[in-house]
Amino acid sequence: MLRDVENHSSPRTAAFFDLDKTVIAKSSTLTFSKSFYQGGLINRRAVLRTAYAQFVFLAGGADHDQMERMRKYLSALCRGWNVRQVKEIVAETLHDLIDPIIYDEAATLIEEHHTAGRDVVIVSTSGAEVVEPIGELLGADRVVATRMVVGDDGCFTGEVEYYAYGPTKAEAIRELAESEGYDLARCYAYSDSVTDVPMLESVGHPHAVNPDRALRREALAREWPILDFHRPVRLKQRFPAFSVPPRPALVAAAAIGAAAATAGLVWYASRRRATVA
Repeated sequence: MLRDVENHSSPRTAAFFDLDKTVIAKSSTLTFSKSFYQGGLINRRAVLRTAYAQFVFLAGGADHDQMERMRKYLSALCRGWNVRQVKEIVAETLHDLIDPIIYDEAATLIEEHHTAGRDVVIVSTSGAEVVEPIGELLGADRVVATRMVVGDDGCFTGEVEYYAYGPTKAEAIRELAESEGYDLARCYAYSDSVTDVPMLESVGHPHAVNPDRALRREALAREWPILDFHRPVRLKQRFPAFSVPPRPALVAAAAIGAAAATAGLVWYASRRRATVA
């Protein structure tokens, strides 16, 4: 449990959280696949592939090369999706789909960091229009997430504007530290994936949460704390009085990136299927 409270005469501090398998128990984007299908954005075959991808993701996630290939594939699949429709689908299903899979332990940490006077920042490879509402649900102060280019017709062009992954997350944290006055040596970071080592090592208090094998080895070698989050619970059940108001998010254009990350994970599932075949 965190016990220290920030001295506001000192430089500001923050706690940076990865999202999938760190704050919530599943992939944030794959969780919406059925809703995207019902909205006509993906077909039944894609739904089945994302279900398999969810299993693979929970079993071990995707490595660096796979994530890079996802980025290339996602642009083709989401091209032409109407941004407003994606945003509406997420808004309509957010509480039913995401609230039940928030880790109790993560919600407690977020509450403790806020009580200690620290900002809470969600830093996720998932799309902005998924990550922003989840950040608001949790009372996060800022959000960094993947964004895609939107054309004049209000649809995805298929181009990635900003990919919040690996070293890019660390760059975003350093930029925030400069603009917000955070003392990174006194900041905290939490992630489950070895691809987030650059983010973790950029702060003075890194934590591995439900780490994959590679991150576990890294955390043991560097003597980073390893946390086990395993109790998903609805926020209303966890905190009956939990009523942190939504906070402004760092990333604008809220309706862009979930399509991107969903497409990437669809690719990952199809790649696994091809490998098995």
